[in-house]
Amino acid sequence: MKKYSSIVIEKVRMVSKKLYIRNIFLSIGITYQVFWNLFLIGLVLGCMFVFFLGGTAAGYFASLVKDEPLRSAEEMKLAIYDYEETSQVFFANNVFLGELPSDIERHQISLDQISDHVKDALIATEDEYFYEHDGVVPKAIMRATFQEIANSSLQTGGSTLTQQLIKNQILTSEVSFDRKAKEILLAMRIENFLEKDEILEAYLNIVPFGRNASGRQIAGIQAAAQGIFGVDASELSIPQAAYIAGLPQSPFGYTPFLGDGTVKENLEPSINRMNIVLSRMHEAGFITEEQLEEARSYDVRANFTTASAAPIEQFPYLTYEVLDRAADILIEQEIKKNNINLEELSNEEQVEVLQSYREQAEKKLRGNGYRIHTTIDKDIYLSMQESIQDTNLFGRTKNGEQEQVGAVLIENSTGAIKGFVGGREEGGDDHYNHATQARRPNASTMKPLLAYAPAMEIGAVQPGIVVPDTEEFYASGKEINNFDFRHLGLLSVRESLARSRNVPAIRSYKKVPYEQARNTLLQLGFSIPSDAPYESSALGALDVTVEQNTNAYATFANNGTFVQSYMIERIETTDGEIVYENEPITREVFSPQTSYLMIDMMRDVLRGVGTASSVPGRLSFSADWAGKTGTSQDSKDSWFVGTNPNVTLGVWIGYDDQQEIEGNSGSRTQQIWANLANSAYSIYPELMAPTNRFEVPSGIVSRSICSLTGLLPSRICQEAGLVTTDLFNAKFVPQKTDDSLENTRYVTINGVNYLALDSTPVEFTEEGVMISEDFWDIDDIGDYLPDSMKSLVTGTKATPNNGRAPGSVNNVSISGQTLTWSTHPDNDIVGYKVYRAENGSTNYQLISNVVGNETTSFTIRGSAYSYYVTAVDSAGRESSRSALAEGTDYVPQIIVPEPEPKPKPEPEPTDDETPENDGDNSGEENENDEGNGNSSGNDNDNDDNPVDN
Repeated sequence: MKKYSSIVIEKVRMVSKKLYIRNIFLSIGITYQVFWNLFLIGLVLGCMFVFFLGGTAAGYFASLVKDEPLRSAEEMKLAIYDYEETSQVFFANNVFLGELPSDIERHQISLDQISDHVKDALIATEDEYFYEHDGVVPKAIMRATFQEIANSSLQTGGSTLTQQLIKNQILTSEVSFDRKAKEILLAMRIENFLEKDEILEAYLNIVPFGRNASGRQIAGIQAAAQGIFGVDASELSIPQAAYIAGLPQSPFGYTPFLGDGTVKENLEPSINRMNIVLSRMHEAGFITEEQLEEARSYDVRANFTTASAAPIEQFPYLTYEVLDRAADILIEQEIKKNNINLEELSNEEQVEVLQSYREQAEKKLRGNGYRIHTTIDKDIYLSMQESIQDTNLFGRTKNGEQEQVGAVLIENSTGAIKGFVGGREEGGDDHYNHATQARRPNASTMKPLLAYAPAMEIGAVQPGIVVPDTEEFYASGKEINNFDFRHLGLLSVRESLARSRNVPAIRSYKKVPYEQARNTLLQLGFSIPSDAPYESSALGALDVTVEQNTNAYATFANNGTFVQSYMIERIETTDGEIVYENEPITREVFSPQTSYLMIDMMRDVLRGVGTASSVPGRLSFSADWAGKTGTSQDSKDSWFVGTNPNVTLGVWIGYDDQQEIEGNSGSRTQQIWANLANSAYSIYPELMAPTNRFEVPSGIVSRSICSLTGLLPSRICQEAGLVTTDLFNAKFVPQKTDDSLENTRYVTINGVNYLALDSTPVEFTEEGVMISEDFWDIDDIGDYLPDSMKSLVTGTKATPNNGRAPGSVNNVSISGQTLTWSTHPDNDIVGYKVYRAENGSTNYQLISNVVGNETTSFTIRGSAYSYYVTAVDSAGRESSRSALAEGTDYVPQIIVPEPEPKPKPEPEPTDDETPENDGDNSGEENENDEGNGNSSGNDNDNDDNPVDN
């Protein structure tokens, strides 16, 4: 029973337990249902809240980007790649010169030219999910947003490389939610248009890296690699890549260089940053532990590159010249592109337009990354600068001004400027270019260009034609002076050019029509005033540059074809696209015949009596040179331009404030010219010393001419020995025979030939040649005859005749075998007569006629003679005898007086006798008796009394 009771009790308990459990579950079921319902309600409410927040956020986001335009793929790409890149300049033959000055230095390169270490360092540090995300990383954005809202001291940043690229290239650096929203939108959009490597490449070419070793701002990995470590981006090592990759977070905070290029004393911030980059590279598996430790031990400071001089510091004249010329090229392109006719604009409008275009051009040159290729040969350029370093070549500094120099070397056939000297002290602050900018009077170097060549072109003159160097006046009435204030007379054009005579140049210029003269200057590339040229322009009164002058002279070497000089060969983009390429500008100015004749005449400038005859001796090589000197009024400018078949070299020296050049400026100018030529020859002998000479064109002939006029020689001209030969343009060979001469008799007085008078004794005249009075309308032409023509007689001066008999000749004496006497003081003496008496005789006989008044001696033979001399004037009048001059062995005759005869009765006069005859006979007898009587006396009395002829 007890057992049964126990069983019943146990079952009751079990039933009770089950009921209890069921009740519990029933209770739980009710609770779960409520909870589930509540959960569903909460979920719905939560979703509604999330959707509400999302909608609100989306609406807010939309409101932030509503002003951002929907950009096309092309617009996005243009914006991404629109960044400033430093333009580079190259010498000839693609030799790198340097970079043009810009606000920031940057060099675009492709991704395959960048070290993998740089890519690894950048991705590990700046954007570890770069190759995975679609432009943004939401987690990073939320983290950055929370840090921003919480004002956390730790700001890790949430921008991907794509976002940073957008910020740098399309948006601003403004810190705001709308800018951030636009950044996110554009970052996701650009990812649809560009490949990841394209984004990375763009980023590495754009991002700033602080300063380089020269203190200049840099951007882009190539500029950073070169400017910090002196290597290309492809050569960066692990520590170098890590150092540079750490800079963009704070370019000027971490940059190792100060503004002047010196290294910061404290490099700890940038080195710490480098170590962070290295650690992240290690964590990302880009480098090993060993590489990490080795990179951390890298001595960064010791491996910084040193400062390099910018081209504007090293070559200021060249750099500024390239800038100016490149800008001019871009301006001209824009003017043509926009069909602007400057001549239709007012002066104010022209200035405004040109200024606007220049600003645009300079901006392009600073930031478009052009590759500007020049014609300048680097070695020639450097050697030319070196050749002018000798201060002894220049005058002293006056009033704080140095004597300056400008020079240009041009290749004739192309017009390419191979080298130039912009001034002294290349590398200084002053970049005023005396070769291309300074405009100065080109003095006598203008004579071939404006006077002689144009006149020869129309046949008005030829090298052998005589153009007198005599008194001449400008149209204003002012006299034309030569540099020595003298006139050399009847000179050929050839000799006038060699001697640099002014008057023949003006006379030749006056033969040229004004419009032809003006057009010639314009065709030769000179920029001249609207009313030029003037008469004085032929002597170099116009202001020109050394380049213009040298370029004009190259025209002669090019057979009369002007080839415009140039320095910019081409301009291209970094991709090799040609922006500009020089196209030769040529103009036919002179005929080949005129050009060759000018060359041949200018050869004489460098020899004989030429003004540059010392130049060949100053050169270390020989070539077929022709050239011209020039010295401006008051010696303020000195020039020499020389040309050979290959090149033309022009040089100018002077002061910027136009002070007078001291000393022999012409000699110094020619030495500087020779130094420059020698220096270029040492670099490029084939260019400077061609073995060929100037080629003689067809149509050049040689003709015999009368040197007095340049006409065909007459018989008289030939007999006078005045025939010479010269070159002619066959079109302008003289057809007329010279008729300026005629035969005559003349006398010589004081070295001057005069026409003999009708009464002039023939024995004192000579047969000669007289210049016709009708041919040359020149007063006192005899004063202007060159030495080779001094024997010619002129009728322009009256033969001296004072109208009275000459006085006796004085100081007659014998010395050895020579009888001498004093020059007669009268100005009309044509010669002397010498009389002699033998030993023991007083019968003096004429033994010689001495022609000319300047010969005052006569050679005698023996010493047993007595002499006296008389003077004869132009009218034939003879002086009384001089005092006797006796030889040492001469013994005068002794006459014994006869007894006086008794007086005879005087007969009556007859018709056959006249008093005149008696008087004559009486006079002769009395004179003889007196003479004889005196002869019997002392010798001194005999010497003092005259002896009748």
